[in-house]
Amino acid sequence: MAGSPSKVQSSYHVRSNSLPSRPHPVTSEVDQHLSRLRSCQASSTTSSSSICHEINGLQDLHDCVDKLLQLSLIQQAFGQEQQKKWVDELLYGSLRILDISSIAKDALLQTKECAQGLQSVLRRRRGDDISSEVKKYLSSRKSVKKTIKKALKGMEHKCSSKIGVEHEAITMLSKVEAVTFTVFESLLSLISGPKASSNGGWSLVSKLIHSKRIACEEEETSANEFAKLDAALSTLTCKSDNIICVQNQLKELESSIENFEEVIECLSRHLIKSRVSLLNILNN
Repeated sequence: MAGSPSKVQSSYHVRSNSLPSRPHPVTSEVDQHLSRLRSCQASSTTSSSSICHEINGLQDLHDCVDKLLQLSLIQQAFGQEQQKKWVDELLYGSLRILDISSIAKDALLQTKECAQGLQSVLRRRRGDDISSEVKKYLSSRKSVKKTIKKALKGMEHKCSSKIGVEHEAITMLSKVEAVTFTVFESLLSLISGPKASSNGGWSLVSKLIHSKRIACEEEETSANEFAKLDAALSTLTCKSDNIICVQNQLKELESSIENFEEVIECLSRHLIKSRVSLLNILNN
């Protein structure tokens, strides 16, 4: 027996919750950016330059996301009652991403300020001041690591799979959320650097003298700037060769932090813009 008109209409309504068989150019663009970022994450080593590149990729991705949210087709679909709980989840995810972004910015700023203080003292070459400033820097690093460790733990349950979602665009935005969290996770891990050793290593560092001295040129080139400075401080004495080494590492670190600050600030603007678009859809 043929289906009733109401059933036919219901069936059509469900199908309309998917993207068209021929994707809109914006959805194709979102998919392309997602693929590029996944490829970068799979093939790149975790370095400051690679993560900066990925954050730049996130800017392009979230710019496309905002374009997607401006489409009348998407706004009408997301505005339907059955989709609102998923839009709520996306809003919650966007808020958590902004929180993680803020944690990263604060960690970078705190590290940069202490690094600048240490750089200033090293120029004066006063032993007691150097010792005090190194202790201050290492104390700051310990605080940053603690904050990052807590943030990373909170990211373990970052994204739901959105099983049962009818609208493909919501599934796509869920993937955007997941890849964004992954990039920030890599950034926070890089800022945190190597864990302090359990044998009291940091207390040895704070005395400015370590039994083993490692020349600057022998440090691993693959180490990021945060790890390089930690290693340089572990061999710091008041002799000029050590101080010059640390000064060079401080310059590299400050340059790296400034690059991160610039790209994260730009990304944050995109994240806020997309969140506002979602809020407008939900409130209309």
